[in-house]
This record gives sequence, structure tokens and C-alpha cells, in this order.
Amino acid sequence: MSRLFRDVDGGSLYPQAQGSVVCIGAFDGLHLGHRALVRHAVARARDLGLPAVALSFEPLPREFFAAGDRPPRLMLPRAKVEGLRALGADGVGLLRFNARLAAMGAGDFVRNVLVDRLAAREVWVGPEFRFGNKRGGDLALLRELGAAYGFEAGEIAPVLLDSERVSSTRIRHALGSGDFDLAERLLGRPYTISGHVVHGRQLGRTLGYPTANLRFGGKTPAFSGIHATWVHGVATSPLAAVSSFGTRPTVDGVEPLLEAHLFDFDGDLYGRRIEIEFVARLRDEDKFPDLPTLVAQMHQDAAQARAILQRQAKQQVYA
Repeated sequence: MSRLFRDVDGGSLYPQAQGSVVCIGAFDGLHLGHRALVRHAVARARDLGLPAVALSFEPLPREFFAAGDRPPRLMLPRAKVEGLRALGADGVGLLRFNARLAAMGAGDFVRNVLVDRLAAREVWVGPEFRFGNKRGGDLALLRELGAAYGFEAGEIAPVLLDSERVSSTRIRHALGSGDFDLAERLLGRPYTISGHVVHGRQLGRTLGYPTANLRFGGKTPAFSGIHATWVHGVATSPLAAVSSFGTRPTVDGVEPLLEAHLFDFDGDLYGRRIEIEFVARLRDEDKFPDLPTLVAQMHQDAAQARAILQRQAKQQVYA
């Protein structure tokens, strides 16, 4: 398993005589552009016989600097680490983005992290990369500092889809508008959320719709509403479900919760890690006047989700 580290300090993780190949990014969502960057760095590392390190931050800088509500996230930290490892990263850094790191100048970041901590021999970034206090560093400065410290720096070409650059912002907009097909094309895979099933208030069970509940790690999701979904990790093949993602205003909920009602399933999933794949948006999350009205709408949601998933399953069989 690849090495995971969180701290700027702590000594060199790789021998100075050996070094590493590093790529840097927020990597929220691990979309096609992120994957191209990580794969390029991994390929360079394999060519040079060096470990590949994917360097990111947690929380993300834009979350740290947000004055009010936290900006939406596509991916939780564990899923990001797992995704980076799956792409071939031998080391993953989720640096704690705090006041100290925010105040660190570009030169100090290069010296403390890329040189002293990682012994970088090559550093790869994506388009429009900025780093250091007040985003004072760019690719030109990275190359200048690299020449002084003994590493090379480069930028990969932007990955385009429909003549526009693939970005986390585009994906957030697609998810917010319920365009899961576009989100899948930008990600290179269906959009999913994974986590361990936790105990809820068990209200769904009393209403005839027991759910498997996932928390979103205190992060702000990019969208909410009721959706047709597939649930992976329960059976040998994905199970059809209708899922609610939001704060549950009818019952005065506060924390964002993902609740999946698996059709024709009766079992205990508490503690199991599952993955929920979003297929289609059914409606927004609404506040209903009473529980009977909510249940009537849940019946309609379930029927609509079943029909959508059945059509998709048939299309895949005949594809």
C-alpha cells in the first residue's frame, strides 16, 4: 500500500540520493484532467525508477478561505486517497491546510515540502497552477526554484471535452443541474459517493422505506434532491435504489445525509462500506406539510426510480 502523510514537517520521506516524482493538485473528483496529470507523473516515475507522489490538501484551500458556507465538494478524503492509489501513486500527501500553510510563501513551500520532505526530481502540475501565500507562485517560479534546488517542473496540457477544459467547476455545475451524463463524461466514470452505513433516526423504516445512510463527512455536497441510484457493495451486482441526498427539511434535519432505499432488499447493512452511483435526478428536496403527504410522494419517487433503472438495465443488456 502506498504511503500516506499529512504533515509539512517530519523529515525526508525519500532518500535525497533517490528522490521522487511529484504531482500537485486539489484532485477534487479525480476527473479526466486530474487522471491525466497523475498518470503522467506515474509514467515519468516508472521511467526514472522513482516513487510517484500525489500531493494534495485537506481541507482544500478554497474551503479554508471560505468566509461563509463552505464551498461544495465532489469527493471525500478517503475516496480521493483510494483513487490516487488506484492510479499508481506510491505516496499520497493530504497536507493539513491550516493558517501556517496558508501563510507559507511559495519559496518556503518548495524548500520545506518538495525539497526537504519529498526530495523531488520532477514536479508536474495542471493548467493555471498557483501555490504559496496569496497564490504568489506559478509555473515560472516553480521552474526557477527547481533550477536552484535540482528538480525539473512541467505542466501537462489541458484535457478538453466539447472544446472546454475539464474541471471540477464544470462537474459541480453538471451535478447541480442534474446532468449526470455530462458529469460521467467529465469524470470518466459515473458519479458516486461511498462510505460506511451509519445509524439514522430510523424514520424511513417506520414509513415503509428503510434506508442505508451515509454521512458526507462534514463537507458541503454539490447537489441535493431525490435520485434514481445503483448501490454497489451489497451483492455481487449493483442493487436498484431510490436515494435522498440533503438535510430532510420535513423532519427538521440539519446535517447533509445520503439515504438509499434499496428495492426488494431486507438485511442489516450497518457498518458496511457501500458505494452509491447516481443515475438520474427525480426532483428537488421539498418540505412537506405532514408525513402522509411525504409518504405519498415517496411512493411516486420509488416507482419513477424503478422505471428509470429498469430501462437502463435493459439498455446495457442490449448494448
